[in-house]
Amino acid sequence: MPNLLVTGASGFLGWNLCQLAAADWQVYGIGRSRTIAHPYVTAIQADLTDFSQLRALFQQIQPDAVMHLAAQSAANICQQQPEQAYAINVTAAGNMAGLCADFQVPCVFTSTDLVFDGRNPPYRETDPVSPINHYGEQKALAEQLMLERYPLTAICRMPLLFGAAPPTASSFLQPFLQTLRAEQELKLFVDEFRTPVSGTIAVQGLLLALQQDVQGILHLGGKDRLSRYEFGQLMVEILELPTTGLRACRQQDVNLAAPRPADVSLDSSKAFGLGYAPPSLRSQLATLKGLV
Repeated sequence: MPNLLVTGASGFLGWNLCQLAAADWQVYGIGRSRTIAHPYVTAIQADLTDFSQLRALFQQIQPDAVMHLAAQSAANICQQQPEQAYAINVTAAGNMAGLCADFQVPCVFTSTDLVFDGRNPPYRETDPVSPINHYGEQKALAEQLMLERYPLTAICRMPLLFGAAPPTASSFLQPFLQTLRAEQELKLFVDEFRTPVSGTIAVQGLLLALQQDVQGILHLGGKDRLSRYEFGQLMVEILELPTTGLRACRQQDVNLAAPRPADVSLDSSKAFGLGYAPPSLRSQLATLKGLV
């Protein structure tokens, strides 16, 4: 089988990707401090900010394709520790694109809907970026840098993601579940809108981008636009969770380190035309019953 190099393999999205990709690829999953445990994935511990180490891995593995998912994706941490986050979010991304260019292999990179300011949704691939926090700024810089160094890169902008997760990571869903099952208060925004998808569906989109040889930017949002509070209501209903702790609030009611855009809903028509077909959120959540 061809060799697929996956960075961020022990993270939420990387773990989901490795589960699915292992059927068709020999997967090499890189983690920095944690490694993924999967019978069909070769786990590698490496520091992606060390270029010499990264180049040695390319020479050793000889990948036929690369999925660069590794990132510091916690917006509040990026806001508080921008230099450390920049090293993985921007510098490592640029180095990855350069190596993919040197080895002439396809590269898929995961960016974010937070490259937008939330004022003019839904956002298409051609809309100008306008980030309002460091995480969005760094991802926008990484997009530009990667396309400059390797124009054949597929830049996949991801929405809010949820789903089953490994012991080494979580989506935003896991702390929600823990809080509600403990019947503690969970405040969710009524004025922050996204187009979420499950990790499984997101991975299908990423593999489609690789299979279709996508070059440039592609949005992989879902078909449902809803607020975090509306998502919480749906989650409570479908996963049969206690409702006692669920509370509606506004962004201004919560003090967060990173500013948050109001509505970064993605227009993913381009991906839909390629065959990306996320089902309804209701059905995506239903598949998680008994798994989360």
